[in-house]
Amino acid sequence: MDWTWYLFRFDGRINRALLWQALLIVALLAGLLGLIGQAIHVASGEKAFSSRFTLEFDFALDSLFRLVDPRAYRALESFDRTDLMLKSSGLAVFAWIFLATAIKRLHDRNRSGWWIVPFIFMPGLFSQFSDLLPDTNWTLQFALTASTLWLWGLAEMFCVPGTSGHNRFGPDPLAETDDRPASASSPAKSWDQQSELEFVPPSASPPGGMHVKRGA
Repeated sequence: MDWTWYLFRFDGRINRALLWQALLIVALLAGLLGLIGQAIHVASGEKAFSSRFTLEFDFALDSLFRLVDPRAYRALESFDRTDLMLKSSGLAVFAWIFLATAIKRLHDRNRSGWWIVPFIFMPGLFSQFSDLLPDTNWTLQFALTASTLWLWGLAEMFCVPGTSGHNRFGPDPLAETDDRPASASSPAKSWDQQSELEFVPPSASPPGGMHVKRGA
């Protein structure tokens, strides 16, 4: 597998299993960053090592939506420089992996990558700012719409199989490919002895017997 294409590029198609795998990869990377941050603090004598290890299976999307909320910037004061650098670099990588894999998965459903806006970003932004909205019937309708889009997007990307066969975004990722070499795909031509040998009847010259044809 081309891991650069799989995790960082936006063209082509991937199936459900590869999207779930990307989710696991990001969760493990996030846990690894947490351990690196702890190791840095322990080495500098700031904190004691903690055996707590958490995995977050959400591509760090909550942190991504908080970037557009001015209220979240007050919480940055509680982060030291090491934690802030690790979290910001990890967030950038995780967001890119999410976009690359989710868009390729939408392609597998024969949908444009722009469907990620109503499926993921609009519900996420509504959830981030919902506490600022007035408690009215319109807000309830927006909440129901956002929840419906969110569930629809999760089903499209993580549950429903892709379109069968080739679509406008590329070949079916589950289609069987023939990886055999060309020499193995067609049997070697056997030696036809009958066509290359001839029997010459006895005569005065040359002596009779079995001879090889000229040019065989």
